[in-house]
Amino acid sequence: MHMADALISPAVGGTMWAATAGLIAYSSRKVKQELDDRKVPLMGVLGAFIFAAQMINFTIPGTGSSGHLGGGMILAILLGPHAAFLTMASILTVQALFFADGGLLALGCNIFNLGFFPCFVAYPLIFKRLVEGRDGQGRIFAGSLAAAIVGLQLGAFGVVLETLFSGVSELPFGTFVLMMQPIHLAIGIVEGLVTAAVVGFVWKARPELVTAAASPAAGRGSLRTVLVALGIVAVLTGGALSWFASANPDGLEWAMFKTSGSEALARPEKGVHASLEKIQEKTAFMPDYGLKTEGGDAQAETEAHSPWPAVSPGTSLAGLVGGILTLLLAGLIGFGLKRRANHTK
Repeated sequence: MHMADALISPAVGGTMWAATAGLIAYSSRKVKQELDDRKVPLMGVLGAFIFAAQMINFTIPGTGSSGHLGGGMILAILLGPHAAFLTMASILTVQALFFADGGLLALGCNIFNLGFFPCFVAYPLIFKRLVEGRDGQGRIFAGSLAAAIVGLQLGAFGVVLETLFSGVSELPFGTFVLMMQPIHLAIGIVEGLVTAAVVGFVWKARPELVTAAASPAAGRGSLRTVLVALGIVAVLTGGALSWFASANPDGLEWAMFKTSGSEALARPEKGVHASLEKIQEKTAFMPDYGLKTEGGDAQAETEAHSPWPAVSPGTSLAGLVGGILTLLLAGLIGFGLKRRANHTK
């Protein structure tokens, strides 16, 4: 559900950048006050895990579409909403700058859609209400599933509203919303199941990471076990499982095609769109998660038509490099904020 720059106007893009910047400042202040020091390394490892997981598109049967994990609810449950929002911002920034996944003008929209709704709406209003004070495997499963679905539905609707306010006439509101919401409901169910599985694993090892009411002594494992397990899964996912990603268009592209007849819209050749595109071309050293060539996206086009699974050293390298960059960025943000907080005490 990464929006391209062609879907939004400079006014909407700038507004969402400002809203996202405000949320980043607010979340940074709250993290300095509230984040448990033990969760700082978890920010980095979870960021790398979600980065890798977002590389894998899974097929939605009977639709010709695919979806990928958003990951916002996993982050919110395990880190708390404020650290989760900063981690999601780190993931999407790395994707946009270095892999040309999502536009730079649309980066504020993407962070807001994939971060704000799960972290600040679905998590407190659904997951916490279902789980807090009554934690158990069944409650955690139900809360994770419901919250992930609602978070993704709100994010998908956010995309529709942003295109509406941008005046994208190729995507009329009524038709576009009727395409976006059902396909993202199907994607949200899969995301909810994955979220429940990951959160359930962590809850069994360290329940205090999931519910504040749980006693740290109640866990049967250590935080190091959780970090190592998530790190191994991130490496395997980005390095090898990414070969098995579905070649079908994702939910946003599918909805755009059903609405306008095209999976991508042409962006303006001048102005803000063109300027940001030139910047992204310079910063994205592995566009479309492949090795950059002089011909631009030639390798990506070749790989798109290769047999499935698309075994590619470039994809594996992109998954590993992206995971490391996200781990460093999210981890350094958490470490830096907590260090500043400790110095001011």
